[in-house]
Amino acid sequence: MRRLWLALPAFLGAALIAAAIAIPLFLVPQLRVVPLDLDITSVATTVPEDGSTGDRYPARIFDRCSVGERRAQVVDAHLSQQRRSVIVEPSDRRQATLQSAQTVQIDRYRDADGNEVEPTMAAADAERECNDGLLTANIDRVSVNRSTSVPNGTVSSLQLEAAPEGVNPDDVSVQLPDRQGFQYKFGFDVQKRSYLYYDTNTRQDITVDFVGESTIDGVTVYEFAGEVPETDVSNLPNAQGQASLGTMLTMPASWWGITGRGVAPDDDVTMHRYATATRHVWVEPQTGTIIDGREDQQQYFRSPDQSDANPAPIRDFRMDVLNARFKWSDDTVSNQAARADDYVGQLRLGGFWLPLILGIVGVALLALWLLLWWRGRRRDDDAVPPSDDDPDATARLDEPRHARASDATATESGAAGAGAAGLGAAGAGAAAGGGSHAAGTGPWDQPTEKIPRVESSPADESSTQSFTPPPSDDETQRYRRPSSEPPAE
Repeated sequence: MRRLWLALPAFLGAALIAAAIAIPLFLVPQLRVVPLDLDITSVATTVPEDGSTGDRYPARIFDRCSVGERRAQVVDAHLSQQRRSVIVEPSDRRQATLQSAQTVQIDRYRDADGNEVEPTMAAADAERECNDGLLTANIDRVSVNRSTSVPNGTVSSLQLEAAPEGVNPDDVSVQLPDRQGFQYKFGFDVQKRSYLYYDTNTRQDITVDFVGESTIDGVTVYEFAGEVPETDVSNLPNAQGQASLGTMLTMPASWWGITGRGVAPDDDVTMHRYATATRHVWVEPQTGTIIDGREDQQQYFRSPDQSDANPAPIRDFRMDVLNARFKWSDDTVSNQAARADDYVGQLRLGGFWLPLILGIVGVALLALWLLLWWRGRRRDDDAVPPSDDDPDATARLDEPRHARASDATATESGAAGAGAAGLGAAGAGAAAGGGSHAAGTGPWDQPTEKIPRVESSPADESSTQSFTPPPSDDETQRYRRPSSEPPAE
């Protein structure tokens, strides 16, 4: 049992050191992946470009109901953008498929008469009117590598219209091949360099460059910014392979408000919808979590014909469809910062603190085991009896302490008290025997030590050595000597 307890610190120490090595190698890589329970909701609202507050109508939008009127109208409005991103199938240990549903709704607008209007939204299965509060809606799906967050091509589609009951969403979705850029999350260990970012509105990858480093709610972030080039969105077909509704519009020049040389009021003028944007994202570099976002969107109608053959008033015409700066709400930023901070804490715990603590405790336990082992060896060495090859040491270990002291005293004085060399040995033996008797030890406890050896007589080498018991009277005990040896005087 003692050996078991002695081995326990060594076992625990080795196990903790092994765990300290294994956690960064095996556990942390399991954390550095796109989580399969990802569920992110972000809200952005329109804000003035100059950063001022109190503007109730910081955006400009095209009034869709003005299509049935004599003149096109653009109104001031306040908009909200909502997005929810969740994990859907197919997802496994290698890939994660994100589904992100996004809507832009009109919170309020100011009509031509200066009145504030708060539009309502029809039910999802109801027919929508031109004054409906829903401005745009889509559902984006993309599969990414869980380790790098880069699209892998398994799923990459954009649903632009609602799928009726029983209809496969793929049948009303547009496939988006060759998508490469990040969108809802960057990869791990983001560097201060340029990356590809995917823009859903124009369906293309753009380059976002590193702008600077800052802190949001105590979390270090890198800011990236990129320009979306002007794109004719009428060239981006819907699921049926046609231009999406509202991307091409032919109306009289008078409706557009175009006047000038070479243009008659009733001339039909076809305009295409164009889009461009400037995007800013703030990313926590260790996890790739997007903490904050801002996008300046400009969508407008203009003529696709910019040749000199087209009258200048038409070439130079431009009318806003959407002109707004969307900025993530404070609640969204706080939630994302807390999420990233928690994620960073898990990585730091698994990659640094936990291995460090386990390693220190493991080394301490091994040191404790070595100390106990060394002390045990010393105790064992002190308790080991002398070898059988050393009879003197063996005899001395068996004698009591006071006997050893008497023996030492007799040894020092034995040579001087003996009359001859032969008697010296007998005298030493008698002294030792007397010491044992004085201590109360029986004479036959160690017969080979207590009985003196008597040399044979030269005259009779065959005579037998014998020991004569002491007489019954009180005479001094004597050893019987051979007849050839004269008695002592």
